[in-house]
Amino acid sequence: MDTQDHLKQSAAEAAVGLVEVGTGTTAKFAVAALGKRVKEGLQIVTVPTSEATASQARSVGIRVSSLAEHIEVDLTIDGADEIQRGTLDLIKGHGGALLREKVVASASRRLVIIADETKLVDQLGTHFALPVEVVQFGWQAAERKLQQLGAHTRLRFGPDEKPFVTDGGNFILDCTFNPIRDPAALDQALNGVVGVVEHGLFLKMTSRAIVAGQNGVQVLERR
Repeated sequence: MDTQDHLKQSAAEAAVGLVEVGTGTTAKFAVAALGKRVKEGLQIVTVPTSEATASQARSVGIRVSSLAEHIEVDLTIDGADEIQRGTLDLIKGHGGALLREKVVASASRRLVIIADETKLVDQLGTHFALPVEVVQFGWQAAERKLQQLGAHTRLRFGPDEKPFVTDGGNFILDCTFNPIRDPAALDQALNGVVGVVEHGLFLKMTSRAIVAGQNGVQVLERR
């Protein structure tokens, strides 16, 4: 395990200590840590935000459910591509599950983000492009609209060299803004583009961030 993965694992194990009732989680280290607690007797129900995470959860003995059965989630533990200092606003979606992640996060009373310290930024868009999920039909039209908003766009491809398809059957356009100077305004603009299903800006949703670094684990609260 490399240093960055070790830091992520430390943050995940700290976050899992918060689990009391039900949780949705996509972070692989958090799933592994939850699996250990389930074996020790913890009773939980999870709502995974991707098929891959659901499979992992079942493999370690975690009970998997859905929002159809549990319309409100007590706690979501998730990762992020970038965390803005102070606001704890996020860019998410590098793993391709941003739509499900946002649905579950919006249904949760608490959203706790786990990450290593490299994910902290002063402005969103500093290191990562913003994923924007678009319908396959006429995706080029949505791409042009995104470019008019100032984005440099790139259609995401999978390992098979074909366009990456999300669990919802959509494409992802990775949009670079260098950086995002007004996340709230961009959020509103993206929501008005026809063909955009969802995007990776998670604003005013994070309850706290648990960030692991070389000097230990710190818990950040949103200001």
